[in-house]
Amino acid sequence: MAGGSAGQIIDGRFELLERLGSGGMGTVWRARDSALHREVALKEVRPVDPALTPEDSDAARMLRERVLREAQALARVSHRNVVTVHHIVDQGPYPWIVMELLPGPSLQERLTDGPLTPQEAARTGQQVLGALRAAHAAGIQHRDVKPANVLLRADGSAVLTDFGIAALQGSASLTVTGELVGSPEYMAPERIRGADDDPASDLWSLGLTLYVCTEGHNPLRRGTGLATLAAVLDDPVPPPVRSGELTPVLNALLVRDVAARPGAEQLERMLTDVAEGRTAAAYEATETAMPPPVLPPRGQAQSQQPPAPQGPPPPGPVPPGDETPRQTAPRLPYGAAAGAYGSPGAYGPGAPGSPTPPPGGTQHGTRHGLRRGLLIAGAAVAVALLVGGSAYLMSSGDDGGAEADGKGDSASQAPADESPTRSPGPSGSPSPLDTPTPSGPGTPTTDGPEPPTSKAPVPQRPSENTWIAQLGSVPKSDGVAARNKQQQALNAKVSGVRWLDSDNFASLRPGYWMFYRPGPDATASGAFTDGNAAADWCASQALTSSNACVGRYLSDERADRVYICAPDQSKGTGRCTRPD
Repeated sequence: MAGGSAGQIIDGRFELLERLGSGGMGTVWRARDSALHREVALKEVRPVDPALTPEDSDAARMLRERVLREAQALARVSHRNVVTVHHIVDQGPYPWIVMELLPGPSLQERLTDGPLTPQEAARTGQQVLGALRAAHAAGIQHRDVKPANVLLRADGSAVLTDFGIAALQGSASLTVTGELVGSPEYMAPERIRGADDDPASDLWSLGLTLYVCTEGHNPLRRGTGLATLAAVLDDPVPPPVRSGELTPVLNALLVRDVAARPGAEQLERMLTDVAEGRTAAAYEATETAMPPPVLPPRGQAQSQQPPAPQGPPPPGPVPPGDETPRQTAPRLPYGAAAGAYGSPGAYGPGAPGSPTPPPGGTQHGTRHGLRRGLLIAGAAVAVALLVGGSAYLMSSGDDGGAEADGKGDSASQAPADESPTRSPGPSGSPSPLDTPTPSGPGTPTTDGPEPPTSKAPVPQRPSENTWIAQLGSVPKSDGVAARNKQQQALNAKVSGVRWLDSDNFASLRPGYWMFYRPGPDATASGAFTDGNAAADWCASQALTSSNACVGRYLSDERADRVYICAPDQSKGTGRCTRPD
């Protein structure tokens, strides 16, 4: 049943009338349902790789299972802005999906008539966001949000289609031939790097979709797939010039740090403001992307073995596209407010949460796709080189704390992220570069130093209600090895870099190791006087990009997540002072 043709009858009731379009995962037909006397859309699913045949039983079974699982899950989502699934025809090697027929144009076709106004784009964004929230609540990641997958009803309202396209592809993003499936210019950086799914990745894609709606072009599209990947990983996103009141929304969404993107509720409020003719000023210039961690190979992070203290540290991503820990969803489903885009690229070099390809270019980042026949060869290596190469440039190739880094992993099963006397307080445990932790795998650690290695200073936890200079973050789920490696790279650039557990501050998104530099007064209460002072320190260290360093306010108030101050030559920009 693979390969439909006009006039063909599917499942004894669906007559194929007209081919509506084709994509990487199949062809969509306009069809007539003879049982209910209505027209429907029939999606003929086919494998991503033409070399994958029905005779490849393992791959065919896996593809079918994924299609059925996604279709069944989507059928449970009842939302006006989500395409309705009516039926699944599970016959032959690959199933057919019977869906609601939407005869209107796609958003992409609408944009050929010219860009939308900020208000029109915001209303479309509200509707697509509503669809994503409904899908995310059902455990479904769209993975391919773009104008072509947004259809418009007769009344102009948006309907999100083609759910689960990337999920149907399995873990591989490329076919054996190296052809990139889907639209890489809309993919979140962490997805390109093979990170686990996160709803915030769909919000990144929504941000780029809105950018295209108002600016009229995709800023990351290049002439070839690999050139686009390079742009996605490295190139800055040009500031919008036509987006007006929508600009703060784009600023908030197009950040590499997953943890810095706004949550769905925050984004809804911002879009509502713009749709009603107001500017979402509360979030303007408060978002800053943080440098991503330098991540070890997957096996190393899992085994929590210390990285080899030789040569430069494996190149690592610089602005974090940290994958968001699942346990953080109830608190802030898709990310905290923070993060302006525009510095070295929304698809930043080495977005955090990049467990699949090795951060360095020393290994060939081969991945396995749909079992047999989907070993990714040259293209995957090229992607790994792109990722590793950019990361190497951004990490400066230093190995400033190799001796301490080689010991910091010994306590990887018990990171010092809890205070024995005050659970909600921060945990500014000693840097793996400053002081090694106990070698026993289950030995609990504290914020005080363990047996010091040489001249390591005694670390101090940051106080609440203070300003620090934030230098990056790593998802705790990535393991201690990733944390240590990132700290090593940062300490090679500036001295005295420490880390804390973001779970201990309501002003930070939970689930991360955050790297910071306290104020010039290295006492227990030492802190910067305000965000401007922290931003000035960033500038004094030649960290003038908001992707490298920002002032950040620490407190037990979630509302304080907006207090972020980015360096801007002689002064800070953003929320740089907090009223008492």
